[in-house]
Amino acid sequence: MKSDEVKVCILRIEGTNCEEETFAAFKEVGASPEKVHLKQLVGACPAELKRRLQDYHVLALPGGFSAGDYVRAGAIFAARMKSTLSLDLKKFVSTERPVIGICNGFQILVELGVLPGLDGVMSDEPQAALSTNASGRFECIPTLLKHENRGKSVFTRKIETGRVVMFPCAHAEGNFMLPSEKQERILDQLESEDQMVFRYVGPAGDYAGYPWNPNGSVRNIAGICNPAGNVLGLMPHPERVFHRCTHPDWTRSEMRPDGEGDGRAVFESALDYVRRKF
Repeated sequence: MKSDEVKVCILRIEGTNCEEETFAAFKEVGASPEKVHLKQLVGACPAELKRRLQDYHVLALPGGFSAGDYVRAGAIFAARMKSTLSLDLKKFVSTERPVIGICNGFQILVELGVLPGLDGVMSDEPQAALSTNASGRFECIPTLLKHENRGKSVFTRKIETGRVVMFPCAHAEGNFMLPSEKQERILDQLESEDQMVFRYVGPAGDYAGYPWNPNGSVRNIAGICNPAGNVLGLMPHPERVFHRCTHPDWTRSEMRPDGEGDGRAVFESALDYVRRKF
């Protein structure tokens, strides 16, 4: 399959606001992205605007404040997807097509029960939560992330295990939490099954507290994948550092401003996976 044959569905509703950056990232690696409203997938639109999820190779849930983040961040978008698109989404995930949720998208995948995915493709109820930041405020800062996946995640195969990257964060509800009575068991399971993808670290590459962990996530979790590795959810934004010139330190580094940013590899990895598999 050629790169431009890889079709990417960038799904949005009212309040989504990072679809342009996500579109641009997939476009620049050679894929064919399309911004699609949820109503287009469920047929609540004119016939010429209807789309089918199964016609796409990649599904991207971008950042933003879908439905105003009322109730909980991502909860309304997830509820609408689950009530209208559940069977199509389960089929999409089970056929190992890549799904990425960034920031609000991560929150949506957790609310859907797709992540962490401990009880099949989609659990009936959420198994985790992305709660209010421990700081009690919106955090919009550069974050350092250690890539800890050993090869399962299809979105990070072009990033060396142990490498530290910089993706900026911008969220008020990114505190990854699990039921207290199951927390340690689930965390150990995520580690042993290679579902940990990114963790917050400090400048020395070690796990660190605030502000390096901007939200208080347990075990410094910034991103996880499902057991099959084709679904990735992460709070920081790789699409915002696709180019080196959007890194906050590029003027102080010796790297070319027109060079590759740390986030590019996420989109390249997904594209390579689809080209080889489908």
